[in-house]
Amino acid sequence: MKIAITGKGGVGKTTFSAMLSRIYADEGYRVLSVDADPDANLALALGFPQKLIDEIVPISEMKNLVEERTSAEAGTFAKMFKLNPKVDDIPDRYCKEYNGVGVLSMGTVDTGGSGCVCPEHVLLKRLTSHLILQNKDVVVMDMEAGIEHLARGTAQGVDAFIVVVEPGERSLQTYRKVRKLAEDIGVRKVWVVANKIRNEKDEYFILDNVKKEEFLGFIYYNEDVINSDRSNLSPYDSSEKTREEIKYIKQKIQGGI
Repeated sequence: MKIAITGKGGVGKTTFSAMLSRIYADEGYRVLSVDADPDANLALALGFPQKLIDEIVPISEMKNLVEERTSAEAGTFAKMFKLNPKVDDIPDRYCKEYNGVGVLSMGTVDTGGSGCVCPEHVLLKRLTSHLILQNKDVVVMDMEAGIEHLARGTAQGVDAFIVVVEPGERSLQTYRKVRKLAEDIGVRKVWVVANKIRNEKDEYFILDNVKKEEFLGFIYYNEDVINSDRSNLSPYDSSEKTREEIKYIKQKIQGGI
């Protein structure tokens, strides 16, 4: 099963991705969490110790690997390089694991323009396709904020998108755009998780603006989760209440795929 977590910046994508990954791992699944956000902090949310986090090198920064797999010098443009590089060994060789969850950081490539093609970008896109299309068990991808990844097609082939929203129109606008672009790249299942819910008014706002068949559940505002970030702790270990809410959502995911 392969899931991409997306949404507007600040809605709680990384927290949700980390807690969902830990739940799957605790239930005996083999879990690979892919940090596809250029502002990478998924390992921190998963509870990785700082020493191990410091050992994680984003794939995009592995100059020798890029050159080896694409047969081109990293950072070059308008030159010949492989468009279908070998990537099947990368997850096992380069991911770091803790608490039963493997983390692979994709990193980012500054191409100087959305239309540019460079060896680093080709390798990342090929790696994403391999993870999505071939690996078994559970792959949870914590995507970058917004919808740029959809426009590039880097999440093409996932079983479902889960859009994390909060009770606000800007967040729901991102959800609507994700639905449209997901359809364009062939992803038929787009689900919604509502985060930071405070009261019934928030609940009704979400339910009035999200398709019933796409709604997975609420995650209520929780000071323990907020404080876990301030204390540099994993949210999974900070709130049993939020864990139970996400376990319920996870059961609905299982029933829908």
